[in-house]
Amino acid sequence: MSNEKCAPKIKIVKDGPYLVLGNIPMAKQTIIVDEEGRSVRWEQDDCYPEQEQYALCSCGHTSNSPYCDGTHGKINYNGTETAYKGNPLDKAQRTVGPDLILADVQRLCAFARFCHRKEGGVWDLTENSNNPESRASAIQAAWDCPAGRLIVSDKQTGQAIEPKYETSIGIIEDPHKKVSGPIWVRGSIPIESCDGSQYAVRNQLTLCRCGQSRNKPFCDGTHATKGYIAITKDIITDN
Repeated sequence: MSNEKCAPKIKIVKDGPYLVLGNIPMAKQTIIVDEEGRSVRWEQDDCYPEQEQYALCSCGHTSNSPYCDGTHGKINYNGTETAYKGNPLDKAQRTVGPDLILADVQRLCAFARFCHRKEGGVWDLTENSNNPESRASAIQAAWDCPAGRLIVSDKQTGQAIEPKYETSIGIIEDPHKKVSGPIWVRGSIPIESCDGSQYAVRNQLTLCRCGQSRNKPFCDGTHATKGYIAITKDIITDN
């Protein structure tokens, strides 16, 4: 038997879980807000045990979150994928500022709310990006958007300005809104559809874990409007 390790990848099982391959590390990521309720930073709370492969729930009904426990089969979960498989930026709206260009793919919004900063919205900040503080704030807002909805580019070079993520997965929790968020996929991990085709590889994106997105497999923020709360057992270990 070969001891060769699988390259990092996520395979979508038809009407089932996300099969994570390649020993991808996973940790809980919590949205931290300021005194006025604005999202201001991420906090990594705990790490899950390392595994060469594992299955993450996509239907939202597991009693062993974030892992699949087979409930999707009992409830006849419909995980039909409806998302665009090309580069989402093809469908982006663009805000052009003096120093930055902001690409905004609203359909990918995961409701993390980092785009609304104390200094202003990321769109206004982009339009005022000749101001160094506004420029820096616009870039940070886009970086903190886990879904990759927001991408800022240098206006002169056209090059995207993105954080360099290690290959990893984050399980998002949003205690301020009292909901559990999506699966945050970072570091350009390939996502394979259940039909064997591949979605555009992106630096960061979010996969639905409430089972109710209208843009499967990606999160569309429905967890927040439906008040989704994951049922998690005591399976996390301190890092």
